[in-house]
Amino acid sequence: MALPVLSSSAVKFRRVLAHFPQELSLAFAYGSGVFRQAGAAAEHGENNMLDFVFAVDDSVTWHMMNLLKNRNHYSFLKFFGPKQITSMQSYGAGIYYNTLVPCNGRMIKYGVISTDTLIDDLLHWKTLYVAGRLQKPVKILTQNENSKLQAALVSNLKSAVTAAFLMLPESFSEEDLYMQIAGLSYSGDFRMIIGEDRLKVQNIVKPNIPHFQKLYSTILQDCPQVVYKHHLGRLEIDKSPEGQFAQLMALPKTLQQKITSLVNPPGKNRDVEEILLQVAHDPDCGFVVHQGISGIVRSSSIVQSAKTILTADWCWGINPRWGDGTHSAHSWLTLSLHPWVRLAKQKTESAAIS
Repeated sequence: MALPVLSSSAVKFRRVLAHFPQELSLAFAYGSGVFRQAGAAAEHGENNMLDFVFAVDDSVTWHMMNLLKNRNHYSFLKFFGPKQITSMQSYGAGIYYNTLVPCNGRMIKYGVISTDTLIDDLLHWKTLYVAGRLQKPVKILTQNENSKLQAALVSNLKSAVTAAFLMLPESFSEEDLYMQIAGLSYSGDFRMIIGEDRLKVQNIVKPNIPHFQKLYSTILQDCPQVVYKHHLGRLEIDKSPEGQFAQLMALPKTLQQKITSLVNPPGKNRDVEEILLQVAHDPDCGFVVHQGISGIVRSSSIVQSAKTILTADWCWGINPRWGDGTHSAHSWLTLSLHPWVRLAKQKTESAAIS
């Protein structure tokens, strides 16, 4: 089953792609610049930043080619070359972002992730960072014939449905399901506490129900664990211990491990199946699943956000993309003592002198 390619004005997105090396296994656009959202994001409309993710088979080679085409997109890390950029990419969620990039009259940001790292996240929810984005409607711009990647994309959607079932009551609406799915990758994300719109999930789902339906309708139709009562607009699932155990056993590996570590007392060596059977009988089964997901998201979001300090252009006291640089003064002060920053500055000054 192919991940649906949502029809719309794809031309402007493909024009953006034309600025980059074309060796991509998958490229997609996402976020409020692509799909209408309610709330604050809706007020900006056409001015919203366009967000992209590029999956590449060989990160070092791709960054090398992109440095030749778009060197100004990179922070000071460009002075260390494609291998060091790829090394930085591997931390946290395994994705490297270039932000605040002017392109075709719009601001864009784009993340680069290796195909293997993406497949691992889709299958096992190692970080749920890019996998979480692909659980919500995205605009697929290009996708090669990698069968492993294709299978992993579908597996990720099925896992999202399974996890949502475990956290929902026996009967629920289609909107309830999509709210639960859209919220998976925000569970435990510290940015939802200190910066993001608290109504973000609702603002994503409500205007985009048809897009969620296009993404999940086939999976729901083929799922033996759900009964869709069309006349009532409700879905019903099996909440028996046996039904929940089957769902727990179908969860991605990393989430199963997180659940196991939450439930299994220290020093007690029990296998995963035994622990998940215990959780299936627990009235708080859904809460335990939620806590497991939060643990995955929390750690990856913190590391990824910290990494943004090094991959963004904030470390140069005045960012030409930000006018007079007053917004980046604090970041410059914070980072000016970092050894990589000092070395990069030395290289810049040396280049200017020569």
